[in-house]
Amino acid sequence: MSIKVRYFASLKESIGRSEDNLEFLGSATVVDVWRSANPNKTLPDNSLAAVNMDYVELNSAVKDGDEVAFFPPVTGG
Repeated sequence: MSIKVRYFASLKESIGRSEDNLEFLGSATVVDVWRSANPNKTLPDNSLAAVNMDYVELNSAVKDGDEVAFFPPVTGG
C-alpha cells in the first residue's frame, strides 16, 4: 500500500524534509509509518498525527492512499 507522509513546523525542520512517500506490505498503523520513515528518530512526546486531515491516535490503522501528517507538540499560554 502507498502512504504519503507530511511533516509540519519544527518536525519538518528537524527531519530536513516536508514529506515522504512510503510503500507497505500488509497492515500498518500511524506509528509504523513514523518508524518506517524515520528509523533513527523518536517521535516527540505529545506529537499529533492526522490521517486524511482528521486527528487520530498513533495506533490507528492506515490504508492504501492515506495521507498521514505529523505535527509537533503544541504549547500555549
